[in-house]
Amino acid sequence: MINPLAQELNKTLKGSIADSLMSEMGRRLYFPNGIIFQGGEAAKDAHLANGTIGMAVSNGTPIELDSYKKLFPSLSPKETVAYAKTAGNPDFRKIWKEKIIEKNPLLKDKTFSLPVLVPGLTAVLSYVADLFVDKKHPLLAADPCWDNYELIASARCGGEFHQFKCFDENGFNLKDLERAMKADAKKYGSVRVILNFPQNPSGYSPTVDEAKEIVRIVKSIAESGKKVLVLSDDAYFGLNYEDNIEKQSLFAYLADLHENVLAIKADGPTKEDFAWGFRTGFITFASKGLTEAQYAALTTKFMAAIRSSVSCASTPSQSIVMHALMDPAHDKQKAELRTMLKRRYDAVRKFVNTHTSSVLTPLPFNSGYFMSFYVKTGNAEVIRQKLLKEKGIGIIQIDAHTLRVAFSSIDEDKIEGVYESIYNIAEAM
Repeated sequence: MINPLAQELNKTLKGSIADSLMSEMGRRLYFPNGIIFQGGEAAKDAHLANGTIGMAVSNGTPIELDSYKKLFPSLSPKETVAYAKTAGNPDFRKIWKEKIIEKNPLLKDKTFSLPVLVPGLTAVLSYVADLFVDKKHPLLAADPCWDNYELIASARCGGEFHQFKCFDENGFNLKDLERAMKADAKKYGSVRVILNFPQNPSGYSPTVDEAKEIVRIVKSIAESGKKVLVLSDDAYFGLNYEDNIEKQSLFAYLADLHENVLAIKADGPTKEDFAWGFRTGFITFASKGLTEAQYAALTTKFMAAIRSSVSCASTPSQSIVMHALMDPAHDKQKAELRTMLKRRYDAVRKFVNTHTSSVLTPLPFNSGYFMSFYVKTGNAEVIRQKLLKEKGIGIIQIDAHTLRVAFSSIDEDKIEGVYESIYNIAEAM
């Protein structure tokens, strides 16, 4: 039995692209008229006393222990110990939307949602899967990819996990992406694909021409009458090290591409603003033809997913990042760290361009935190274990044939030695 509040949201979304793509869980989700809803009403009208929210309050201000206060001297108790709103701090959400437009000028005159704040980008992916992936609706991603994609789609949501080969001899494998998307569209009447750039584990972003071709593929499937959800996982957005890389998110091109395309953007300060442990991510969505009422209904569905799992994200993390974004020195400091990462990338690029291996082939890489090797002979896990035990070097085995190296976490002066060890261990196999 679907709750009447969920039925109301479903009625608002009826006939929309979101309705066409919705999972069984997505249809069931609703935001209750309970504590959070009634507390919001009281915040506006309870002038004498507000006994709705379970916080200790004195004279209208949340009580804060001095042991906390001394750690956050520039923030108020409302910015540290108070509960956050389910969809996040409204001011922070507005600032982040402005930042998205600033980084993606194509979005300036396009309509898209106010970002919904969640506890980290993994939560973005998880909630999107909750709403749109189930046993009847698979998720498509690249091979290789981050292992959490399959965990979320299959183990959590019960959906099939499909993959396309990420690379061919020319770079990004556009042909296999198109093949896989058309196969899902034909079999299921719709396709849900996650495109992660810069990609984890390869550290690859599409060139300008490749990005145009990806958009063409999506549009052609949409024009054939099939429904398409494209989730742009932009966790490492902006960390580009070559001139021919597409600088804007695919979301900017897909936001108003076609009525049959639902574009969703996953991003946040985690990687691009070097705030890994703050666990602050954003869900932003757009589609040509969605009404304001439908944007609101879909936002409410996402709020229901948040409310029914973690309730809300961390208040101090939101406050710290919001203030940091408004600091005039913030962008300069980011640029300095990005320059450091570029030097590490250059050192890795120089090494792999001047060394050969009969065992290892570097996968294409040009951005982000990582690069990966394809293991032509032998087993990636055996190489990983030998590196760790014999050389004290830690890298990641993605699968039997893929090794990932996070050059972002290796000091520049150690890079040549680390890569020499990787090559030597591999050749000795």
